[in-house]
Amino acid sequence: MTAAPGYGPHDDLCVAFLQELPIDGAAVSIFGGSAAETLMCASDTTAARIDELQYDLGDGPRWDVFRTHLPVVIPDLSAAGVRAWPAFAEAAASTDAAALFVFPLLAGGLVIGVAELYCTSPREFSPAQTSRAAQIASRTAWTLLRALMPDNETGSAAIPLARREIHQATGMVLVQTDSTPDEALLLLRGHAFASGRSLQDTAMDVVSRQLDFTPAAGAADQGSQ
Repeated sequence: MTAAPGYGPHDDLCVAFLQELPIDGAAVSIFGGSAAETLMCASDTTAARIDELQYDLGDGPRWDVFRTHLPVVIPDLSAAGVRAWPAFAEAAASTDAAALFVFPLLAGGLVIGVAELYCTSPREFSPAQTSRAAQIASRTAWTLLRALMPDNETGSAAIPLARREIHQATGMVLVQTDSTPDEALLLLRGHAFASGRSLQDTAMDVVSRQLDFTPAAGAADQGSQ
């Protein structure tokens, strides 16, 4: 997985983090389910390398973020706690990053990727900065989800949106995530895309209560779109 530093299909998404937070670099990746891993933007070579290392090694905080839906904050990459990811910790020592903050790209209850933010010296985020980073990450998730799931790719010609189960599931997701009807349907489409299943099957799982989009406790407090 490679990407030219400072470029990408959505390189403007990294700018938002850089402008609003005290960081030196940022990368945004989408992944999960059957969706291919894609580095959407990287502000510089260090940001791209941190992202690439975790992908190549299958080790690092991004995998914890994807599993828990919660951010991982590492004020000092040289600290002993980083040894929770031994392969990544050793490899990261060769980069310019000294602090790392990884936030889930959360849209409702769906994680579509991560935002990886780094500093060249040890640093801690204040509660306000952590909240702001989560808000930007949530906004980024919705932007990317809309880009991945444009209406013209999932319109009524391809998927019978009039089917009762899809309408019913959309209403259930709307309540679970406190979102709009359009956003609820977008979440259904995104989950179907990430899991490699049809929208109809995904809707049936929601209706039968096998699938619930209610944000996990704690994750819901990170910020909203």
